[in-house]
Amino acid sequence: MSITAERKTALISEHKVNATDTGSPEIQCAILTERIKNLTGHLGTHVKDLHSRRGLLMMVSQRRRQLDYLKKNDVKRYESIVAKLGLRR
Repeated sequence: MSITAERKTALISEHKVNATDTGSPEIQCAILTERIKNLTGHLGTHVKDLHSRRGLLMMVSQRRRQLDYLKKNDVKRYESIVAKLGLRR
């Protein structure tokens, strides 16, 4: 369900804004999106796992807050991360 360290570093290098960037909203959204995808697959198999479902909803809410922050402060960065991640909005 969680992502490996190698996958996390790949996501950071893929979405970083500058050379020393490790925690920008783009990176946080990318990591949350990866975790959401993994957990969605888990919940497809384990339908009655309500504890993980709650964690999934919390991750989706956190990603939504990160994207709202980006949209409020820099619309171009928001549009680019939504296009990169393939999100609906």
